[in-house]
Amino acid sequence: MVNPIHSSYPVRPTDNVIRKSDPRKVDGAFQSFIQEALKETDTPSSKVTISHHAQKRLTQHGFTLNDTDMHLLQEAVETLEAKGSKNSLILYDDLALIASIQNKTVITALKSTEMKEVTNIDSAIQINGKR
Repeated sequence: MVNPIHSSYPVRPTDNVIRKSDPRKVDGAFQSFIQEALKETDTPSSKVTISHHAQKRLTQHGFTLNDTDMHLLQEAVETLEAKGSKNSLILYDDLALIASIQNKTVITALKSTEMKEVTNIDSAIQINGKR
């Protein structure tokens, strides 16, 4: 049989005990940092970007895209994104662009007259507008 150990000293809580803080409470400065970071992730990047390769192709073919062009591209990408597209052909006057809709990035560009065949896309859209 095991004999219980009796202490001659009573056990009392002391002020020197390290207590864990409530994990649900967050320091004010850190909390504002977290909220700001969450805002950035809640609103995905809405800007369409042009990859380095696509920019080289645009320059090579003598194309430049102004703010109006970028706005029209943005609208096209948003339309395609809403329909679940992943990789798309965007036709804009005499310009053909291949874009990753998920990344909102134009991957490559070429003259639409030079386009023979396009593979690995799941959608296409034509932008109505004159450049």
